[in-house]
Amino acid sequence: MMSQKNNETFFDDDDILFAEETPDKVTVTDGETWKLMIVDDEEEIHDITRLALEDFTFEDRELTYLSAYSGEEAKKLIRENSDTSVILLDVVMETEHSGLDVVEYIRKELKNSFVRIILRTGHPGQAPERKVITEYDINDYKQKTELTAKKLFSSVTTAIRSYRDLKTIEKNRQGLEEIIEASANIFKPQSFRMFTAGVLTWLTSILHPDDDLLRSRISAFVATQEKGEFIIISAIGSFSEHVRTPVLKAVPKAVARDLTCAIEQKQSVFSDNAYTGYFSSSIGSDNLIYLESPHNLDELDKRLIQIFAHNVIIALDNIYLNQEIVDTQKEVITTLGEVVENRSKETANHVLRVAEMSRVLALKAGIDEEEAEILRLAAPMHDVGKIGIPDSVLLKPGRLTSEEFELIKTHTLIGYNILKNSNRRIMKTAAFIALQHHERCDGNGYPQGLKKDDIHVFVRIVEIIDVFDALFHDRIYKKAWELDRILALFKEERGKHFDAHLVDLFLENLDEFLAINDAYPDDR
Repeated sequence: MMSQKNNETFFDDDDILFAEETPDKVTVTDGETWKLMIVDDEEEIHDITRLALEDFTFEDRELTYLSAYSGEEAKKLIRENSDTSVILLDVVMETEHSGLDVVEYIRKELKNSFVRIILRTGHPGQAPERKVITEYDINDYKQKTELTAKKLFSSVTTAIRSYRDLKTIEKNRQGLEEIIEASANIFKPQSFRMFTAGVLTWLTSILHPDDDLLRSRISAFVATQEKGEFIIISAIGSFSEHVRTPVLKAVPKAVARDLTCAIEQKQSVFSDNAYTGYFSSSIGSDNLIYLESPHNLDELDKRLIQIFAHNVIIALDNIYLNQEIVDTQKEVITTLGEVVENRSKETANHVLRVAEMSRVLALKAGIDEEEAEILRLAAPMHDVGKIGIPDSVLLKPGRLTSEEFELIKTHTLIGYNILKNSNRRIMKTAAFIALQHHERCDGNGYPQGLKKDDIHVFVRIVEIIDVFDALFHDRIYKKAWELDRILALFKEERGKHFDAHLVDLFLENLDEFLAINDAYPDDR
């Protein structure tokens, strides 16, 4: 019963929710709350509902109230607040079935299956309970006369608990999907820098797969050990300005303690809102991942992080193993190039200069970093075919006869045949460079007489660099040319022997190429 005492209105727990006076509206609490939407065309119902639930909390979160007074207002409100936990929905408003239309809209058009819908009606005859429960995706059905303060509290609590559990299941599903997708990406061959950046992106997505705002508030970094200290390689959030900075100089003391603990114990640790991951690769490389969330990490967050971290460890081992293979390939390629150049009485540093200068010119020409690096690795192999040329011709100090020149021209085909059967990208690139590096843009080169764009851009780059370096240094058959004489030749052969655009880029950036020459001088 509603009672009067000292001119104040109050409710016993089992009183029906109707009032003679309109209470003050509840102030929405800032911060994380449960959204409760009240949809009813009677203002009094909104006020009474707020009053009955004014002290409501669930898992330390209060309610944020949203009010709609018609079915159309409710549709607009739920579109704008898809994270609403519970809707208390009147059936009869502007039409006899407005509430049911709203249910259909939420479930079928918005495809929102998470919000819990409690249908309230003051006209049960117009919306029979059995028919409504059978035909509409609602979660509870109450006559307004049933909803006492106690029962309303129970109904809302049960609904929010169901909403929380559904969102937890969905977060778990999305998190596992993110882990599967992330794993497919992190296991792809890639550089360590790209890998670490990807780890941070995927880790934030796993924790908050459907919330861009929360993801943007996460701060994290990856650090690797270099010369006895951990250096930040990739970072987001508040740590983003500390890339290439020693970890202990970039983080607060409390974070430094967690990191030190993880390093000393060689294991990952969780605090309330942070994760410190310690990872050691199979070849002994030590790495750290630190993540700081704006909210405490729950058990689901921790489990998802642990699953992902396991894959990170495997991926790290793959990256370091792949890097070791790549480094070995680089060493073999460079060594073979040096052997060829030494056999022809040229310095080993010639191949290093050609490699570095080719990379720089490629970047100047707009070729991306990855492709330029492939060129740098393949360029030293351009003359590998000389290994099949007799010493009497290759080492001859004087002018070659026409027969000897025809013989030495075969080094392009020899080199191509040596390299062409490899499936490795570097070796395949080296193969066509070896084949084409004596072609000319005017078609007067060998062995195929290719012209202009028919010659691969990598080859056109190597041609300029190889000729420049050969002319700039002593060879068994000639003395080094002066720089002015070399530049005059390039200007004369621009568009004939050499690609005109690449010659222009080379001359415009000549100082950079001369600096590389100075860095790798002849050693004899």
